[in-house]
Amino acid sequence: MKVLTTLLLFITFLTANAQDIAILKYNGGGDWYANPTAIPNLIRFCNNNINTKLNDKTETVEPNSDDIFQYPFIHMTGHGNVFFSDEDTKNLKTYLLAGGFLHIDDNYGMKPYLEKELTKIFPDKELTELPADHPIFNQAFTFTDGLPKIHEHDGKRPQAFGIFEENRLVLLFTFESDLGDGWEDPTVHNDPEEVRQKALQMGANIIQYVFKH
Repeated sequence: MKVLTTLLLFITFLTANAQDIAILKYNGGGDWYANPTAIPNLIRFCNNNINTKLNDKTETVEPNSDDIFQYPFIHMTGHGNVFFSDEDTKNLKTYLLAGGFLHIDDNYGMKPYLEKELTKIFPDKELTELPADHPIFNQAFTFTDGLPKIHEHDGKRPQAFGIFEENRLVLLFTFESDLGDGWEDPTVHNDPEEVRQKALQMGANIIQYVFKH
């Protein structure tokens, strides 16, 4: 039954919105709605530069909803608390094991809350840092040093962590980089264009890697 369910959900990915992205509307009080211009800008950049055909309409989805299975790529961000209910946990795990992908970009302050909630989904797995030679850093754009630093925050080095299921990257957590801020409109953070381009290029790499794998 589990194999059949997984197969049916995978077919849903292929036949529904095969290249759509949604933002995860989670509970806990964290600002899941942060960086409102980020995903539209990233989608536009990808469609113009790596030949994707992503829907430019920004959708939101809740972790306990069946609608999550319409989107092979889910983006999550915020600054504060994150909470997944038992229903959220079960649905997210099914989604990820069925072929879905979750990118979590720490907008600052998510990490301690997020790590606790991720253990609910994968109690037998830990976030593993991706080395600089991981293929995700060498797609349409090459980042020889790994994840680029976009905003300083605590001045720590940027890190990309992953959770794998049978050698497939199902979840990516980008920390001390703040890619989403770099994806926003130029007037929001007044980042130099060079910095914004690095953020957008890394975002495009993530999207290209996910849809290729």
